[in-house]
Amino acid sequence: MAVSETQLDTWSAQGSIQQSATTNNSISGVLKDPASPYYPHNFETFLQGSYGNDTNIWADSDVDIVIRLSSVYYSDTDDLSPGEKANFDRNWSKAEYSLTKFKVEVTDWLKENYGAGVDGSGKAIFVPGNGTRRDADVLACAEHRDYISYPAYGEPSYREGIVFWTKDGVKIVNYPKQHSANCTQKHKDTNAYFKNTVRIFKNMRNRMIDEGWIKEGLAPSYFLEGLLSNVPDRFFAGSYTQTVTNCIDYASASDTSEFRCANKHHWLIRNAPVCWSPDDFEAYLRALNAYW
Repeated sequence: MAVSETQLDTWSAQGSIQQSATTNNSISGVLKDPASPYYPHNFETFLQGSYGNDTNIWADSDVDIVIRLSSVYYSDTDDLSPGEKANFDRNWSKAEYSLTKFKVEVTDWLKENYGAGVDGSGKAIFVPGNGTRRDADVLACAEHRDYISYPAYGEPSYREGIVFWTKDGVKIVNYPKQHSANCTQKHKDTNAYFKNTVRIFKNMRNRMIDEGWIKEGLAPSYFLEGLLSNVPDRFFAGSYTQTVTNCIDYASASDTSEFRCANKHHWLIRNAPVCWSPDDFEAYLRALNAYW
């Protein structure tokens, strides 16, 4: 084994949260300022990623903040029956405001408050840190509704998520709130082992990158959380050495094509924008087994 129990115990600890909390408070306060040009529209802000899920390690830097437009939403009606789809169509109306306009206004407002270093050219809007704030990525997105039913009378049911488009026009739908809630429930169900184990795997991944076992970007934290969320609760027990061994053995022996992301809605391993590519996953798992 390449890593001692003492090292695993150190790696299991949560990283600093003071500066991330300061960053979130500062930027969320600016985003929710009534003076902003988009303030008349309904929106909400929340954390996602490692800081939002309490799986941050000491090496984590960027704070991921979502600002989700809810007065405009996008829909998926593929699962509705023809009759339910007709019900939806009767109630649908085109919004005058757009996600594109929303992101432009959010970017301009952040530039006004944090200076020219704010960069909105990527998937998320980058806000540079300073002495008290960490760097932050602000994802301007809209509400997405994946409709399950749409009766003629009564309230429709739908799975609520977020949606945005990449620069090259790829539509991304994800479910960060469900991801976070499921990780928290998994942590409870494993007697507070799950998030500690995620941090161990994240630190071990970083060590593997530093030592040349894998390339950077091969195993993003989001997918590590998804991978470990598929391991049965009973394997998170005993020493960290045993828990890590259990998780690696389970992933190595399982049909991972059936694994889901932590949000329980997307497949974990597929050739799709929101999934872990099979080639990257296999390369990571081979290296992880060899390293361990």
